Amino acid sequence: MDARDAELKTDLKKELDATLHARRELGEEYDAALVDSFLGKIEQRVDGTIDRRMRRHLAEQQMVVARGARSPGSPLDSWSERFGFGVLSLILAVPLSAIGAVNGGLTGLLVTWAGIFGVNAVHANRDRKPRPTTEWDD
Repeated sequence: MDARDAELKTDLKKELDATLHARRELGEEYDAALVDSFLGKIEQRVDGTIDRRMRRHLAEQQMVVARGARSPGSPLDSWSERFGFGVLSLILAVPLSAIGAVNGGLTGLLVTWAGIFGVNAVHANRDRKPRPTTEWDD
């Protein structure tokens, strides 16, 4: 039992004591109203506890999903991410090529395409594990 649960238990005990004290003062004709009031307070506390625990549980699940979605080696994620990056680089290649060619001629165009190729090569190989070396490698 954590501190918050202990606090709720203490608060509920105080509420029960107050309800019983009110019953003694008001008499039996108010029993139904007092019981309904006390049960309403219990229901609110239980609902609050359940909501808090559900929010915590959902947050933990979201963290697990967020961490799992970025794990290297996921074939679907890796393929779709690489495909999307490739399409985006081709779309951006058109205006970048025009800017490079206008400002630097053929050299500017070649530098632009070398940069596009380099960015795509680094992105494609970023999750690749290095090949293990053997005794035959020199």
